[in-house]
Amino acid sequence: MAAAQTVTQPFVGFSPAAVQFLADLAANNDRAWFQPRKAEYERLLREPMEALIGALADRFAARKIPLQADPKRSPFRIYRDTRFSRDKAPYKTHVAASFPWIDAAPAAARSAGPDGRAAAAHVDDGPHGNGGYVHFEPGEMYVGGGMWMPTKERLDAFRRLLVDDPKAVRAALENRKFVAWFDGAHPHESLKRVPPGFPPDHPMAEFARWKDIVFGRRLSDEDVFSPNLPDLIADGFAAAMPVFRLLATLR
Repeated sequence: MAAAQTVTQPFVGFSPAAVQFLADLAANNDRAWFQPRKAEYERLLREPMEALIGALADRFAARKIPLQADPKRSPFRIYRDTRFSRDKAPYKTHVAASFPWIDAAPAAARSAGPDGRAAAAHVDDGPHGNGGYVHFEPGEMYVGGGMWMPTKERLDAFRRLLVDDPKAVRAALENRKFVAWFDGAHPHESLKRVPPGFPPDHPMAEFARWKDIVFGRRLSDEDVFSPNLPDLIADGFAAAMPVFRLLATLR
């Protein structure tokens, strides 16, 4: 019996009232203000975000973009984890979603097993994996992706690739469509010096200082209020495919 599918409403765009809700939340970040307005939050923000993600799932499938868009798993919770933070404000003042890269399983693993089912592909999830991201916040609307603060193993793999195959790195990061859409990739943080063991005079030495590989593009109010937002985001992720593919090789 097939599993029941999650049904989401069509995406019609976020509303100016959704932006205003987040602005008001930033000024009143406490449970006494939020709880009586929780239904408003769900109507203005949670439900449209799930609809956007559902629409993106369709766009990704149609364009063969191997990113996972799941209306239940992709959105981030509005609730902050305050256990280890001095800031005890209970709510985030933005909504966001992530779209992890889906690696095809190796050929041997894809072959059907005794029950006739093929092995599932690996999803590169987690906060430091390869994938896309959408952020919705007053004054800070953007779409982006990459690999934020990856593990040491994957960062080491990137630095090895700079030496072993610099042309492949440049081909991905300097791809014309990618650069035109996102204005290129950049690090969220960089080392002050080239890491130990990396040739300091190497042509790719500047890249070796990167601690991650990310990219992004701001969205206008017109973009986020439009029902065409899923197509716009899918266009961006399609342009970023050379970078996604490059990051997927880092192991």
